[in-house]
Amino acid sequence: MYNKITQSLLMGAAVALSTVALPTFAAEVPEGTKLAPVQELVRGNGTEVATLDPHKSQGVPESHVIRDLLEGLVNQDADGKTIPGVATDWHTPDNQTFTFNLRKDAKWSNGDPVTAHDFVYSFQRAVDPATASPYAWYMEYTKMKNAKAIVAGKLDKAELGVRAVDDHTLVVELETAVPYFVMMAGHTTMMPVHKATIEKHGDQWTKPENFVGNGAYVANKWVINERLELTRNAQYWDNAKTVLNTVTFLPIENQVSEMNRYLSGEIDITETVPMEHFKRLQKEHAESLSIQGSLCTYYYQFNTKRAPFDDVRVRKAISYAIDRHIVSNAILGQGQKPAYFLTPEITADFEPQMPEYGLMSQKERNEEAKRLLEEAGYGPNNPLKFSLLYNTSQDHKKLAVALGSMWKKTLGLDVTLENKEWKTYLDTKDQGDFDVARAGWCGDYNEASAFLTLMVSGNTTAGQHWANTDYDKLIDKAIKSTSEAERTALYRDAEIMMAKEMPIAPIYQYVMPRLVSPKVGGFPVNNAEAKIYSKDLYLKAN
Repeated sequence: MYNKITQSLLMGAAVALSTVALPTFAAEVPEGTKLAPVQELVRGNGTEVATLDPHKSQGVPESHVIRDLLEGLVNQDADGKTIPGVATDWHTPDNQTFTFNLRKDAKWSNGDPVTAHDFVYSFQRAVDPATASPYAWYMEYTKMKNAKAIVAGKLDKAELGVRAVDDHTLVVELETAVPYFVMMAGHTTMMPVHKATIEKHGDQWTKPENFVGNGAYVANKWVINERLELTRNAQYWDNAKTVLNTVTFLPIENQVSEMNRYLSGEIDITETVPMEHFKRLQKEHAESLSIQGSLCTYYYQFNTKRAPFDDVRVRKAISYAIDRHIVSNAILGQGQKPAYFLTPEITADFEPQMPEYGLMSQKERNEEAKRLLEEAGYGPNNPLKFSLLYNTSQDHKKLAVALGSMWKKTLGLDVTLENKEWKTYLDTKDQGDFDVARAGWCGDYNEASAFLTLMVSGNTTAGQHWANTDYDKLIDKAIKSTSEAERTALYRDAEIMMAKEMPIAPIYQYVMPRLVSPKVGGFPVNNAEAKIYSKDLYLKAN
């Protein structure tokens, strides 16, 4: 059983958190631990990051780096609990107006103080249509006052519900009560950026020679497709408790290469492990293998704006013919669970209802898939042909080949695999230029809305182009509800609706297998969102 994130401080009645003892969050080195003389950590990061700008990023690789470079109002601890960041404490009388008190010793890497005005500027930048943030929708779903109208170009960004009372007091006004708003404030899109640096350098502000941040590290050296090196930010308010001096991210898309570089001692933490080597690693390197429950779901998405995927019968047939148990147990075999809904079961306070097709045997699903496809006009004399888009990865390719084989054998489908590198893959999906695409979604906070808001009509993040007004109404009602029981029921109804309409084919619920060197201390094994802050890590002596 995987741990769920405790949300008692955020999901219940409004409380003045300034009166609650909050945990510290710098690297906690156990007494008696002997530290390595060289504190330089190397991490595999899966792929080259597309950007270091928190208001223009949308991928997991980018988030890994941005969490080290910038610090928002709140962070998470090793167990996934929300803890202070730039804000020392916060309070709300009604879960609709939130006041954050900012620490007076927070500084930018150039020595400027971090103030409430920086957050006002940054939140406004995130919703400004001129920024074209792929995560502007996230700001809308915080329910921040006027965010939706500003993103739509109907109001000026200055009308956003955020204001600086003084340099160290920030007030955020929402349009409706959102009990989990503080949790949402930990997302990278809500991290601050340095206004003067952006005004001076424009889009070039993220280059190491221009970069100014407020996190525990600063960008030092960036060689595209080779390495991104971060070094300690001496101005960081808790720098005295930071242990690692250098953190290097390596963009290694080939999992076998990443594994080999780990085994040779070059890498301390991998992004993942190759499926075909998992059992060997489990046997021969058990001390290095870390397997965490993960707040992520792997799925294939249908372009419902393009024929024949505008036909629900076609979408259902393709989804039903996926043998999820073979995927989870035979192809992956690392503890993944078959998925029949978008929201992972480990999500806090999520109570899913297994959809009808999830209760069928695979034989029954296959028979229903054949019937639906025939009803839609496809068969031996008119085989369905389509392309399947995925981003460069041996694991994604392996799964795509396996599913293509399942579809061919069961339904006679002719599938063309289309592989693109990460940035091009994202752009292709955003533009809607695909038939079916591989996708994965990880919750931006531990609540079902972190997944279900992805599917609303106005949200095209991750290239999702479904539009269903009934679904939109369900989610809107859920987000506005102050009743946890009602929200849970509405979230369940939303998943039932998705199973009926099948805009996506959920495939499996992730686990996070990694190789983590035994010399790495402070690794957050119980964080369901797999949020790793390098400032919390350290290297032990051999």
